[in-house]
Amino acid sequence: MSKLFPKSANKLPLQIIVFLFVFGGIATAGVTYYMTPKYTRVGYAPVQPVPFSHALHAGQLGLDCRYCHSNVDKSGHANVPTAQTCMNCHNQVKVDSPLLAAVRQSYETGDPLPWVKIHQLPDHAYFNHAVHVNRGVSCVECHGKINEMEVVTHTQPLSMGWCLDCHRNPETRVREPGDIYNLNSPTIAEKSGVEAGIKFVHDWNIKPPQSCSGCHR
Repeated sequence: MSKLFPKSANKLPLQIIVFLFVFGGIATAGVTYYMTPKYTRVGYAPVQPVPFSHALHAGQLGLDCRYCHSNVDKSGHANVPTAQTCMNCHNQVKVDSPLLAAVRQSYETGDPLPWVKIHQLPDHAYFNHAVHVNRGVSCVECHGKINEMEVVTHTQPLSMGWCLDCHRNPETRVREPGDIYNLNSPTIAEKSGVEAGIKFVHDWNIKPPQSCSGCHR
């Protein structure tokens, strides 16, 4: 009686297992790589309830970041402005602009504006705004040239590796205290060389954590 399957068929189960293992590894690596913030968040620019232009307010008019984000140097979280902050100017400027209808409504009712959060860190990552800006890290390091953006866009990956690059080499990212909110200012290293950045880090006792517990608490 002739054999139903050739002898080579005995290797078929092993071949299937090897194929699934290799395919699964490639698929896992691909998903892991392309599901990082670099690919899922960078370029994200959602429509906001009010078309607020940072290019106009922070760029052309030169408003200090702290006028709207008033707690950024005192709190772990950078607050978004209330309608009251907006109306400090807009009860005199562009009073009847239809673009500001949501602001006027929020001001009158007390209901907060439903701003869409752009820079979203995972819950397991701890980040303190005040610690960073009070130790020479400017807004542009994480948020990009916000003073040139008509629409705020997520420009940096904010991934663990990206954060560690800065924590390991802070001398290349820090600025003088007076330049933190000057979004066009160069870093100390760009202005005076890396040695000057190293000296600033030493003098200010800047020691960014590099262990897991520093950011995962």
